[in-house]
Amino acid sequence: MADKRDYYEVLGVSKSASDDEIKKAHRKLAKKYHPDLNKDNPQAAEKFKELNEAYEVLSDKTKRQKYDQFGFAGVDPNYGAGQGGGFGGFGGGFDMGDLGDIFGSFFGGGFGGSSRSRRNAPQRGQTIQQRVMLSFEEAAFGCEKEITIQRTENCEECGGTGAAKGTSAETCSNCRGSGYVTQTQRTPLGMFQTQAPCPHCQGSGKIIKQKCTKCGGTGKTQKSRTLKVKIPAGIDDGQAIQLRGQGGSGINGGPAGDVIVTISIRPHPIFTREGSDVICEIPISFAQAALGDTLQVPTIDGKVEYSVPEGTQPGTIFRLRGKGIQNVNGRGRGDQYVKVHVEIPKNLTNRQKELLREFEETTTDDNQQQKKSFWDKVKDAFKGD
Repeated sequence: MADKRDYYEVLGVSKSASDDEIKKAHRKLAKKYHPDLNKDNPQAAEKFKELNEAYEVLSDKTKRQKYDQFGFAGVDPNYGAGQGGGFGGFGGGFDMGDLGDIFGSFFGGGFGGSSRSRRNAPQRGQTIQQRVMLSFEEAAFGCEKEITIQRTENCEECGGTGAAKGTSAETCSNCRGSGYVTQTQRTPLGMFQTQAPCPHCQGSGKIIKQKCTKCGGTGKTQKSRTLKVKIPAGIDDGQAIQLRGQGGSGINGGPAGDVIVTISIRPHPIFTREGSDVICEIPISFAQAALGDTLQVPTIDGKVEYSVPEGTQPGTIFRLRGKGIQNVNGRGRGDQYVKVHVEIPKNLTNRQKELLREFEETTTDDNQQQKKSFWDKVKDAFKGD
């Protein structure tokens, strides 16, 4: 755990970053390191996992507050000082267990027993990362998906004890169930008591004389499980869903871990997305732009009619209110923006060219205001030349 990077550093934002800044940073980096887009980069998957872990904490106000106050220990019970109070003057993550590790490096054991005693403390189970691919429409309207995971569970044969059926683990007589032994050593600084894992029980505090044949005495087995995941309407690419308690089983009576389902969305051939808004570019003919027309505009709900006014210019954007995507938090729908692309005809026949020349000859400045305005500016800019 010592090599974990600060979550703000992972997302490249400051500690005062807003929720929106954190969301944008995660979305940008998630696309950059998405495993499906970096199949030749084995490190991309790890970076992607690291990004999602950071976003899970910083996007949750309660978790973020705990992280800002206590560091990793505030959001991960398995990390460093997660089991007790620390010395506030040492960066918030330094406790008696850390002090024991420092003395242990000099004198071969712990100091006060705090870090060794955690060996038998309840520990949270493994968190499992899973990725689900959705179509554009599935993400927009929500759906239900099934995922298959491999997770650690308590052995069904022994109930997680590790002892053969009909038997039970015994308290280690050498350490009396504490999992560690205390020794007194003479040092240049005086007499020190040090603690080390019990060599008889390897720090577990228990001795299993008859091990379960199914799990080999570990109390755990690997199982394949299929879970149903409800995908909320409006979820975006790179966002994650947390299935609490569906990960690996806990240790020493600790809670089960979670399953983190990260969403990937396949590109759509017509629509693109910006938050809860949908963008669509539609080609129209020169005649439709000049004369106006009623278009059949595709939306995620189906086609709707929209009247393009006479004299529509290339690049004009029209807004269809409420035709976007449901906000994932349930606060209404976004809009659809339709950008008009005027297509210039190619491969004209001689007759078509002749008609266009006649048309050009009959046009005046009143018909082409932008053209007139541009050349007026040119005249003003170069009138001294």
